[in-house]
Amino acid sequence: MGCSFSGLNGLYDAVNGGGDVWINENRFKIIRQLGEGGFAYVFLVKEVLSDPGISKKFKDPSHISDDGTYAMKKVLIQNSEQLEMVREEIRVSSLFSHPNLLPLLDHAIISVKVAQDQSLKHEAYLLFPVHLDGTLLDNAKTMNAKKEFFSTSDVLQIFRQLCAGLKHMHSLDPPYAHNDVKPGNVLLTHRKGQPPLAILMDFGSARPARRQIRSRSEALQLQEWAAEHVSAPFRAPELWDCPSQCDIDERTDIWSLGCTLYAIMYGVSPFEYALGESGGSLQLAIVNAQIKWPTGPKPPYPEGLHQFVKWMLQPQATVRPRIDDIVIHVDKLISKFSH
Repeated sequence: MGCSFSGLNGLYDAVNGGGDVWINENRFKIIRQLGEGGFAYVFLVKEVLSDPGISKKFKDPSHISDDGTYAMKKVLIQNSEQLEMVREEIRVSSLFSHPNLLPLLDHAIISVKVAQDQSLKHEAYLLFPVHLDGTLLDNAKTMNAKKEFFSTSDVLQIFRQLCAGLKHMHSLDPPYAHNDVKPGNVLLTHRKGQPPLAILMDFGSARPARRQIRSRSEALQLQEWAAEHVSAPFRAPELWDCPSQCDIDERTDIWSLGCTLYAIMYGVSPFEYALGESGGSLQLAIVNAQIKWPTGPKPPYPEGLHQFVKWMLQPQATVRPRIDDIVIHVDKLISKFSH
């Protein structure tokens, strides 16, 4: 994770107008930007073939790209705190190996001289498989504009895959919570004659799930952390208003999962409406689990799906189901509603 290629990166940037990037000993050509957020940019890149090539590094041959294209996330690191966060994201990503979790294929953190004051800053380059059909959020926006909905069968199959990825995280020792399950962190790939492939991404907020809160200051600390790392419309009640004496566990993810199942059906979080109401409070809607059901497809989704969402959205974490219960239930629904 050293800085051996910082000079080369600078050189190729200068020569090609940002055209080529090295990640360790492998060179990639930037094709186009796919997205950005905060201090991070995501590019579609193509390997400039060399021997032995990037694929020799992959433990899983299914990660090899047929056409040499990958997604590369470039993070501009402003301070030591951000550097630590990126290092943690890399460390945590390496703990997981599951077909429904986005794998980190390679990474490099390099030092860059800032011309004005000669100070050193860092840049991180993270390499992932590419999924060009976008996120569940992108798909929801497109479908919403056309007044289209996923079939009941596809809703359940997409959701089942997210459950499988989360189950892998929750089954580790110690269990890890993703902490930011939402449509924007779910990649979809459309497949002919099959339900879409769903992959959970972005482990920047993932942490060991179980925390004992034993004082007011610990509770406030957790709320502050959640406000920064967990998207508000998908954030569990105990992360908005944390008691001074409580045990937090991976069921914070189950709440977000319930919100995401609703979003697979209707395109938004069940509490998004509170943002648009004058005097409406998102926190109030969430801690009271005030769900509104919009009009959906015709014929509508089965009542069993609405009950399933409500089961996950129980404000009291101790009565909320765990991922194993969710998987059993979704499999029952699949056998009942899939044709």
